[in-house]
This record gives sequence, C-alpha cells and structure tokens, in this order.
Amino acid sequence: MKTQFLTAGFLVAASVAHAETPVLNVLTYDSFVSEWGPGPAIEKAFEAECGCDLVFTGSGDGAALLARVQMEGAGSQADIVLGLDTNLTAAAAATELFAPHKVEGDFEIPMGWSDPIFVPYDFGWFAFVYDKTKLTNPPKNFTELAASDLKIVIQDPRSSTPGLGLVMWVQDAYGENASEIWMGLKDNILTVTPGWSEAYGLFTNGEADMVLSYTTSPTYHVVAESDDTKAAALFDEGHYMQVEVMGKLAATDQDALADQFLAFMVSDAAQAILPTTNWMYPVRTPAAGLGAGFDATPKPSISLLMKPELAMNRQDWAVEEWRSVLAQ
Repeated sequence: MKTQFLTAGFLVAASVAHAETPVLNVLTYDSFVSEWGPGPAIEKAFEAECGCDLVFTGSGDGAALLARVQMEGAGSQADIVLGLDTNLTAAAAATELFAPHKVEGDFEIPMGWSDPIFVPYDFGWFAFVYDKTKLTNPPKNFTELAASDLKIVIQDPRSSTPGLGLVMWVQDAYGENASEIWMGLKDNILTVTPGWSEAYGLFTNGEADMVLSYTTSPTYHVVAESDDTKAAALFDEGHYMQVEVMGKLAATDQDALADQFLAFMVSDAAQAILPTTNWMYPVRTPAAGLGAGFDATPKPSISLLMKPELAMNRQDWAVEEWRSVLAQ
C-alpha cells in the first residue's frame, strides 16, 4: 500500500513538472518543419538551451502564414511567426499584431537591414533552376525565356512567397512593361502550383524544363546528393532577393521565451544549421563557414529588392496583372 502511494506521488509530481514546462508555439511554413528541413535540428538545439517545449506548426507556404495570422487575429495560439519575407512585412506590421523585437547587432544582407519588428534569419535569390544534361544553353533573361519553347513551373503569388517573389521580380525589373513579359511567358508556363514543394517535385520528376526556385537549390543537390547536374540560370536583369524574417506576436503569453528564440535564431548555433537544411544564406556567417558547396555557388551580380512599403503598395495590382494576363 505504501509503495502504491509513493508511486502515485511520483506520477503526480511528474505530471505537475510536465505541466509547468513552458511551451513556445512557432507558426512556420511546411518545408521548414519537414524531416529534411531545419525544424527538427532547431527544435533540439533550442530546447536544450531553454528548458522548454518548442512546438512548430506548419501552415502551407510563407504567404499563407500572414493570411492565417490575419484570420486568427489576437486569438492566435502562435507566439512567433517564422517565414514571412519583405514582400509581406509591411502588411504584417499594419495588422498591429506583432511586437517590437529586442535583437541587436548587424546582419550580413547585401542590401542592408533595419526593421524594429521583424528579425531576418536567412536570405537568398530567386532563380530558374534547370538540368544541365537536358538544357545546355539556358536563357539569360526573361525576354529569352519568353521567346523559347521551354516549359516552366511557377508558384501562385497568392499563396507562395516564391510565387510572389517572381511577380515582384518581373515588376521591379520591367515596371510598366511587366505585362508584356507575362504575355510572353504565358505559353511557357506548364502549371502554377500552390507552393514551392509541389513545383520543385514536378521539375525533379522531369515534367518541366525549369522551375522557379533559388540560386542555392543546385547547392542542395551537390551537397546532399552528390549531383552536379542542376544549375540556376543567371539573368541579366538581376535577381530578386528574398529575406526571410520572424516576428513575435504581441498577444504572446511567453514574451521572454519568444525573445530568447528570436535571439537564438541569429546565434551561431542556429545559423550553422540553416545553410544545409533550409538551403539559404545565413544572415550571420557561422564560425565554421558555409562549406565548399556554398562557396562554389554563383551569386547574381545585381540584387533587386523593393522596400517593404513599396512592395506592399505594388503587389496587389502586380498580382492582378499577372492573374489577368494568364487568364486571357
């Protein structure tokens, strides 16, 4: 009987201890939390530091995150949103659902960074990826791509950050002539997918000649698969950048823990994980460097990036222009 009481006591104590473990909820995109993404390693490393339970929730692609937060409002269960980019930060800030961060220091981003609410954790350049064994003379710009008979897969800008990035890329590079580029590309587009994963899968299955992705996507194939057959076509117009960011929700009940997570994500421990799991450039180079795969990855000579407020003002009609041309 005494043993039973002792066992019951230990169970109650364990239950109470478990209940008191703080939980930090991070809303992010699906590929971040996949088994090959950075989520599992980030979770293990941060939990070892914080003594907490880090819970990632995947919700589609980056553009879907903002839509979900807007829908849930102050009642969202998330403490952190991770995976927005500069095309979305102005709209996200306008919701007044996010709180200022406390992260200090500079970031190694080509066009600089200053934002009181959102903290960058990685960046890269959008590009069309192709198979060198099948395409020996890739297009050097959007005009050449539109004039070719190549079939491409792109993502929907209404649900995907790469898809939105492509729309802003064309808009930034061509301005009032953007609709002409889309008209030319219309016959090249094999399909438009909701997110990046679906599009890249079609490409790797051989169903398209090129896919909208990142200049670092071929780096993945080299490092993870010892496959050097993929390459990114470098365009004369330059390449639009994506800076991925994270922000703390103002309604969080884990304010200190959320601040700790934001700081952790730009620490050496997390930045060393991102290059070979998220296949983007870290915003602070890890002490061990990026590795030979990244060192050998060509970088665009011209970087394009609209300021967040300008991107917010232009993207609605830029997306509508894209939609109306493709619907013709």
